[in-house]
Amino acid sequence: MTGSAWLQLVAFLALLTAAAWPLGRWMADVYEGRPGPLGAALGWAERLVYRATGVDPAEEMPWSRYALVVLGVSVVSVVAVYLVQRLQGVLPGNPAALPAVPPLLALSTAVSFATNTNWQAYGGESTMSYLTQALALGVQNFVSAAVGMAVLAALVRGLARRGAATIGNAWADITRSTVYVLLPLSLVLAVILVSQGVVQRWAPYQEVALLEPLRADSTTVTTQVVPLGPAASQVAIKQLGTNGGGFFNANSAHPLENPTPLSNLLETLAILLLPAALCFTFGRMVADERQGWAIYASMTILLVALTVPTIAAEQAGTPALAAAGADQASTAAQAGGNMEGKEVRFGIVASALWATVTTAASNGSVNAMHDSFTPLGGLFPMWLMQLGEVVFGGVGSGLYGMLVFAILAVFLAGLMVGRTPEYLGKKLEAREVKLASLVVLVPAACVLLGTAAGVVLPVAAGSIFNPGPHGLSEVLYAFSSAANNNGSAFGGLGANSDFYNVTLSVAMWLGRFWVMLPVLAIAGALAAKAKVPEGPGTLPTHGPLFVALLTGTVVLVGALTYLPSLALGPIVEHLILHGGH
Repeated sequence: MTGSAWLQLVAFLALLTAAAWPLGRWMADVYEGRPGPLGAALGWAERLVYRATGVDPAEEMPWSRYALVVLGVSVVSVVAVYLVQRLQGVLPGNPAALPAVPPLLALSTAVSFATNTNWQAYGGESTMSYLTQALALGVQNFVSAAVGMAVLAALVRGLARRGAATIGNAWADITRSTVYVLLPLSLVLAVILVSQGVVQRWAPYQEVALLEPLRADSTTVTTQVVPLGPAASQVAIKQLGTNGGGFFNANSAHPLENPTPLSNLLETLAILLLPAALCFTFGRMVADERQGWAIYASMTILLVALTVPTIAAEQAGTPALAAAGADQASTAAQAGGNMEGKEVRFGIVASALWATVTTAASNGSVNAMHDSFTPLGGLFPMWLMQLGEVVFGGVGSGLYGMLVFAILAVFLAGLMVGRTPEYLGKKLEAREVKLASLVVLVPAACVLLGTAAGVVLPVAAGSIFNPGPHGLSEVLYAFSSAANNNGSAFGGLGANSDFYNVTLSVAMWLGRFWVMLPVLAIAGALAAKAKVPEGPGTLPTHGPLFVALLTGTVVLVGALTYLPSLALGPIVEHLILHGGH
C-alpha cells in the first residue's frame, strides 16, 4: 500500500469513530425511552404510530412473542413488496411505462428487501417504476433496518437484565429506530447528497444531446436518454440502513447516485456509521462502556486486516495488463494497478475501501465492479461476508452476530480452563451455546450447499458465463452474499434465472431468520438468568486478551468453513494468473 492509501484508511477510521461514539451513546437513550430533544420534535410521530396500531409501548414481550412480531412484519413486507411489483404496470408513478415485474424476480426482490439483503438481479432504471422504488423498496429499506436494530436491542436487554421474563416491546423498538434514528439521519444525508448532484426528481426520463456524436455500427448517435427519479432519498437510507440496493443498475458507481469524491466519502462513512455506533449503544445499555469498545476494537482489527491486502492487491495490478502497458491509470495519483471496473473519479484506493466496507457491513452497494477485481482483491471482500457479516455488519444484525461469536469465544475459553463460561455476569449453558452454534452453522450451510448445487446442477450451468475457477468464485460469491444478507455480486453471473431467483430467496430468508430467531431465544434465556458475581477465574471481556480471543474465534471459524472453497476459486485463479507463483 502507498502512503496515500494508508492516510485515507486512517482518516476514514478516525472520522468513523468520532461520529459513531456520541451517536451510539445517544441511541442507548432512545431504546431506553429517552430520545432527548428529538422526542419533543418527533414524539408526535411515535405516538401517532402507537394510536394507529393500538400498541402500548410499555407492554413488554417474552422472546417468543417478540419473535412472532419480527417474523410477522417481515412476512407482510414480502407480500406487500411482491404485490406492488406485480401491479406496477397499472399503478401511477411510472413515467417510463414499465411493465409488471416477472413473478420469480418479484419474489426474489421482495424477499431480498424484506431481509435487508437488497440482492438485485435487475436494472433499477429499466425494471422498477418510481413508485415501486420509493413506496415498496424504499419503505423496506427503513423497515428491514429497524427490525435488525430492534432484535439487537432485545439481545442487549437480555444481557443486561436479571431474572426477567421479557426483553422489550418489538413494536416500540422498531418504531423508535425508524422515527428517531433512521428518518432524521436519512433526511440530513439526502439533502447533502442533493447538493452534490445526486438526482431527486419525479420527472420523466430526459433525452439530452451528447457532447460528441458516437458511432454505433453504421449509425451516428447524438442523444442519450438519462434516467431520473427520487434517488437521493433512496441512496441515503440504503447506505445508513446497510441495505445497499441501487436506484440505478450501476449502483453507487452511477454518477447520479454518487457524483463526487465528497459524496463517495459520505456514503462510505454512512455504511458503517450505525453498525459502529451500536457498539457504543451496547456498552452503555449494559452499563459498561468498555464492553462496547472491546467489540468495536475487534471489528476494526478485522476490517483493517482485510482492507489492507485488498487495496494492495488492486494496486499491484495484473501481469497480463502490465505486460501490455494497459494498467496505468490516467493520473499520477492513481498510476499503476488494476483500474478495470473502477470509476476514475474514485480511483483504486477509494474503490477497494468501499468494497471491504460494503462487504464487512451487510450493505452490498458498490462503487466499482467487484467481478473486475483481481482474484485476491475479490477474495478478501468475499471472505468478509463469509465471516458472518459480523465485522460491523448490518445495522443490528452485525452486532448481534458478533455477540454470538463472543458467547462462543467465552465458551471456548471456559473449556480451556475447565470453568463454566460467563459473559457479562451470565452463565452460558448448553442451551445458549447450541443456539449460538445454529447462528454460525445455518448461513454457512446455505452458502456451501447452494454453491455446490450451482456448479453441479445442469439447470444452473447456463448462468455461469466464465468457466473455470472464476465461475466458481461467482457462484460462491452469490450464495455468500445472499445467505449473509449482503446483496453485492460478482456481476458476471446470470442471476436472473429461475434457479437463482428461487435458491437465493431461500438462502436470504434462512440467513436472516434462522439467525434472528435463535438470537431472540438467547436473549430470552439470558434475561431470565441471575447475575453471577465475578470470581478469580472469570475472563475479563473488555481487555486486549478478550479482543484477541474474539478476533481469533471469528477468523478460525471462517477459515475452517470456507478455505477449501476459496482455494478452488480465487486462490487457484490467482496462481493461474501469476503463472503458478
